[in-house]
Amino acid sequence: MRPSWDETWLEVAKVVAKRSTCPRKQVGAVLVDAHNRVVATGYNGAPSKSPHCCDVGCIIDPATGSCLRAIHAEVNALMQAGERARGCTLYMTLAPCWRCATMIVQAGVRKVVFAEVGEHSDSDHFLESNGVEVIRYGG
Repeated sequence: MRPSWDETWLEVAKVVAKRSTCPRKQVGAVLVDAHNRVVATGYNGAPSKSPHCCDVGCIIDPATGSCLRAIHAEVNALMQAGERARGCTLYMTLAPCWRCATMIVQAGVRKVVFAEVGEHSDSDHFLESNGVEVIRYGG
């Protein structure tokens, strides 16, 4: 059977996640326009020209236990897209954290589809209250 667009783009996000350079979590994101064309992709990892966590280790925030070196996948996709993110759908392997949710709203993304909920992913209500449709896909 032919996969739906949601299934297709979530599978692409899973492939993109394999490029992640932070060993703590591999996350991928795909930003798609209203015509189902890819606008940008992103994965979590260190900023350009910085050493990667997989090479030199993570910098851990003692307060949250999260990696400070890695830029989240959705932020990398949003930064690549710039203004083209407005009105797009963001497909992610992991639900966005609060900080990333604020950036998603600010970028004008219309819908977020994700496959997995992380330990710090409780941003659904914030996104929805700011006009972003949220869909948790699958189990």
